[in-house]
Amino acid sequence: MDIVDRGSKCGRVDKASRIIWSDERNAMAVPAGERVYADHVLNGWLASVGLGVEYTRAAGNTLYLTENGAEVPVLDHVCGFGSLIFGHNDPEIAAFAKACLDQQVPVFAQLSVQSRASEIAATLNAIVRRETGDERAYSAVFANTGAEAIEICMKHAELERQDRIAVLAAEIGTNTEKARAAVRAGTVTRIEAAKPADGLPKNVAEFDALVAAIVRRNGEVTAGKPVFLALANAFHGKLVASVQLTQNPQWRSPFTALASTVRFLDPERPEAIRPAADDLRQSLLDIELVGGVVRVVARDFPVVGAFFVEPVQGANGMRPLSEPVAREIRAACDALGCPLVVDEIHSGMGRTGAFLASSHVGLRGDYYTLAKSLGGGIAKTSVALVSQDRFRPAFEVIHSSTFAKDGFSSAIAVKVLDMLEADGGRAYQVAAERGQRLRAMLDAVAADFPGVVTAVNGLGLMLGMQFADQSANDSHVIAEMARSGVLGHTLAGYVLRVHRVRLLPVGPSTNSVRFEPSIHLTDDEIAQTEAALRDLCTILRDRDGDRLVS
Repeated sequence: MDIVDRGSKCGRVDKASRIIWSDERNAMAVPAGERVYADHVLNGWLASVGLGVEYTRAAGNTLYLTENGAEVPVLDHVCGFGSLIFGHNDPEIAAFAKACLDQQVPVFAQLSVQSRASEIAATLNAIVRRETGDERAYSAVFANTGAEAIEICMKHAELERQDRIAVLAAEIGTNTEKARAAVRAGTVTRIEAAKPADGLPKNVAEFDALVAAIVRRNGEVTAGKPVFLALANAFHGKLVASVQLTQNPQWRSPFTALASTVRFLDPERPEAIRPAADDLRQSLLDIELVGGVVRVVARDFPVVGAFFVEPVQGANGMRPLSEPVAREIRAACDALGCPLVVDEIHSGMGRTGAFLASSHVGLRGDYYTLAKSLGGGIAKTSVALVSQDRFRPAFEVIHSSTFAKDGFSSAIAVKVLDMLEADGGRAYQVAAERGQRLRAMLDAVAADFPGVVTAVNGLGLMLGMQFADQSANDSHVIAEMARSGVLGHTLAGYVLRVHRVRLLPVGPSTNSVRFEPSIHLTDDEIAQTEAALRDLCTILRDRDGDRLVS
């Protein structure tokens, strides 16, 4: 094979192939004469790590593939990245979906009354009130995906911030005119300035120059972009705005010029969260008239748009927030006056044993986002909840989506919420119990392989197992895979091929794997998973790279 140089990238090509995409690590060659229009790079890479299979059927926690004309079951611990709290093609949800189509439910009837959307919003309000004790009402804005729900929150937070700026500017304008009138009437004896106004004119005769300087300085502050806060190792989506809140540089760095500034705070240092937030404070200058004295004072300027938080950081090895961190985050938002956006897209809908994972640590949000299991594994839908004390009604007009809150997905969401809440919330109890059983097995494996497994994290049925760094493994095969960032996927390919268990790494990490099955997880499936993990850990412990890739 020859190396074909393409500037800073290169690809491998032989006589029977042509380059369709080039990168020295991920190049895929396509036979001459064939055209591939979708996933040509992805599919080739999946094949290289043993995950290049097509599933033909799905039910419960099982995916099926076909080999040599026979159907082969695969235990699925990925479950749509946590989107299947009731599993693949739940019979009750599927029957309900078929009935909706048979009844010819109007799917798209935009700009009409959407009673199902109102029903979803009412149910969610009741659940949030029950789990958090927060008596505030929340307005619902619907979308199609979790990332869109995050972007809705970013847009609404900016609208809210701009309204606060407008109110502040109006107050400053009113105060300035009162002072100007007093200066003209000759009742002002002196001008005093606080520290932020040092260097500004202070003589009464220079009042107009003082006002001009204040206007100029305030204009420089208000012209700046908002700053959003998120936690280190956060994942909030990959759209233009939401990707800015996702810290992974591989996904975020190419697009940092497209949106607002984000400051990432360390959840491992709760004591530093409030000081870091305070460092972002900015102020506008205002004028107060007290008797015959004009005082130049500083007024807090809302530079922070919102603080986005995942109660369980999915892309960070399924690590839950601690109560001290939750308290510091809430306190920082209260001090700044900015909304706290609790991202429950991954962790919500009962996956952790409660409808809201944030309820485990007493974290109350001003906004909430939900998606994934809201669509029952059949529909694609999401929602952003905004507390009505912050909600701007104009947002319902200036934001819209062709496919959001369509009749079909909304009907499915109503059904899913009914199923979650049925029998006194039995689904949450099952998620907690099955999660405890799965966690006990993972902890047992970790205890038996202390040099291989470094941690088990998570809540309920949102768990992660972290492996030790293998970049210095005595097996050249294992060490090279670890250094090149493909070991996690190769491990997943091995257990799929040998044990018929489907695992995937957590986010961009190559040393953690996820466990997010449905509440229908059985003891037999847990035992099957344990056998796969013990075999995998044995390979890593024994440095048996040949068996891993055989």
